[in-house]
Amino acid sequence: MTARDRREQLLVVGRSLFAEKGFDGTSVEEIASRADVSKPVVYEHFGGKEGMYAVIVDREVQALLGALTGALNTRGHPKELVERAALALLGYIEDSPDGFRILVRDSPVAQASGTFSSLIGDVATQVEGLLADQFRKRGLDPSVAPIYSQMLVGQVALTGQHWAEVREPSKQVVAAHLVNLAWNGLSTLERRPEMPEHP
Repeated sequence: MTARDRREQLLVVGRSLFAEKGFDGTSVEEIASRADVSKPVVYEHFGGKEGMYAVIVDREVQALLGALTGALNTRGHPKELVERAALALLGYIEDSPDGFRILVRDSPVAQASGTFSSLIGDVATQVEGLLADQFRKRGLDPSVAPIYSQMLVGQVALTGQHWAEVREPSKQVVAAHLVNLAWNGLSTLERRPEMPEHP
């Protein structure tokens, strides 16, 4: 086996273990044993499990960010962009369940810091520009686009985390419901929403 092939084999084994047991629950000994190599081979390629984990997380971040950015950087009606983004996230979860588990295990979307939260923040920044443009066209205040982008992306991300565990209903049905709530909510926004006074 070439050094490159061995490195890829170790990454596949490590990815599976990190998804199953998390970073803290996985040891270099276990990675080496599953890959049928000695511990020094793991250290030689990655310097330890931290180095391996960093490579795996970086690959997953790039894959998911690429899918979401691709969905948002296309032409089309804003509703179509929401549809594409929802399907891109759910498609990533469906195609890379281990990768998604690694991203969210130690940094769920509700947490302020961590890999997945940072990724969702990057996507929200892209969505913010799209929303601000649509708000201007509809006579709404574009200065509130940042908060709406966080709400919209958070809604999709939390739904994705839930769907990753239950896998029901189908990806298309979940995406349709996400778009229904998001788009219909956005399309009838009040110009100046206010909370009523409560005793």
